[in-house]
Amino acid sequence: MITDTPTRSRLAAAFAAIAQDAGARIMAFYGAAGVQAKADGSPLTQADLAAHDAILAGLAAACPDLPVVSEEDAARAGTAPDGPFILVDPLDGTREFISGNGEFTVNIALIDAGAPVAGVVLAPALGRMWVGVQGAGAAASGPDGAPQRPILVRAPAPPGLVAVASRSHRDAETESFLAGLPIAGLRSVGSSLKFCLVAEGEADVYPRFGPTMEWDTAAGQAVLEAAGGRVVCPDGTPFRYGKAGAAWRNGGFVAWGRQG
Repeated sequence: MITDTPTRSRLAAAFAAIAQDAGARIMAFYGAAGVQAKADGSPLTQADLAAHDAILAGLAAACPDLPVVSEEDAARAGTAPDGPFILVDPLDGTREFISGNGEFTVNIALIDAGAPVAGVVLAPALGRMWVGVQGAGAAASGPDGAPQRPILVRAPAPPGLVAVASRSHRDAETESFLAGLPIAGLRSVGSSLKFCLVAEGEADVYPRFGPTMEWDTAAGQAVLEAAGGRVVCPDGTPFRYGKAGAAWRNGGFVAWGRQG
């Protein structure tokens, strides 16, 4: 286990630099990337592959002793490694990338004992980055040129909660969950940006009951929990990673800011 905060912080700093390099490579294809389909029908672009290659090279140099699982080679990775490992989504929100709305991210997270204990989310088109380290807190930087600043989740305020939900994936279960809360506002946002809005205190809750994969959520969860929030399964149990035999697929979850 990697239990000491300084080591986690050093890894997060390395993740941030590597994500910036990957983001620059993604932006070189923005508006011009060719699109193909994966076996599951989801889109894949040249930008996904360029970011994947850059991140793997960067991690091999910065932390060669830690196994890496990336969305783009997860089939070869098989089951989760024993011990700590790094979980990567080189381009989360490929549909948003293709549409040109800017709501896509680079996600890199350290998983230890089933939990994301350090993570970086970069939104290269927005010029924004979020970093979270368990034990050291969370910070955000950007838009471009704005310095890094600490972030915290907020306590709910009248007249009700602000929710964030997927721009591309909404289902009846999500709508039913939201209908049971005092929702005063709802924002539709792509990729792992939803976790970051809750972490910054711009929203209070993010429910997701449709399918996601572990690399979609790990870095965002690391940022949110470092900022004082939490991510739980619908029954309130911890939302875990490296699930045995799960083929990296998540169940439903709810991401909360401060409750009460």
